[in-house]
Amino acid sequence: MKMAKDGTNRGGARAGAGRKKKALADKISEGKTAKVTVLPTANLQGMEMPAPKEYLKAPQKNGQENYAVEIYEKTWNWLNQKGCAELVSPELIEHYAMTVSRWIQCQDAISNYGFLAKHPTTGAAIVSPYVNISLQYMKQANQLWYQIYQVVKENCSEGYSGANPQDDVMERLLRTRMGK
Repeated sequence: MKMAKDGTNRGGARAGAGRKKKALADKISEGKTAKVTVLPTANLQGMEMPAPKEYLKAPQKNGQENYAVEIYEKTWNWLNQKGCAELVSPELIEHYAMTVSRWIQCQDAISNYGFLAKHPTTGAAIVSPYVNISLQYMKQANQLWYQIYQVVKENCSEGYSGANPQDDVMERLLRTRMGK
């Protein structure tokens, strides 16, 4: 380590640098030994889904349906099917569900009001604020999903590919536009 003039240590390994971890299923298929997270609890196959918090059920101001509970349930069921539901905190699933629900709400607002808005003081055309809000929610939803998916990838002993709740987000968005 080098000491900088301001007294801080700099240098060393960078976060995220180096070879990425292989998935547990890939290690097993290659015949390699794998380290598995074993919880000191009994068989949790019959574990019930934690009830979604009340804030996920709150109605939206525009009167449209809030999809957070549906997304929460679908994500938890997918994790339970993969045997990883007890490894992901319910709060992380709730944050993911609410973020995706808000992203859908922003996309719906963009569909209703368009990509352009009127500047409040000059009256000139500007990019709709819903576009930037939507981008931020999409980025946050993806980051949360990667955290959830990483747990599945590292702990699921069978294949983890195929349909997952993240794949269904666009379908849900399109259903809201069709009024279903």
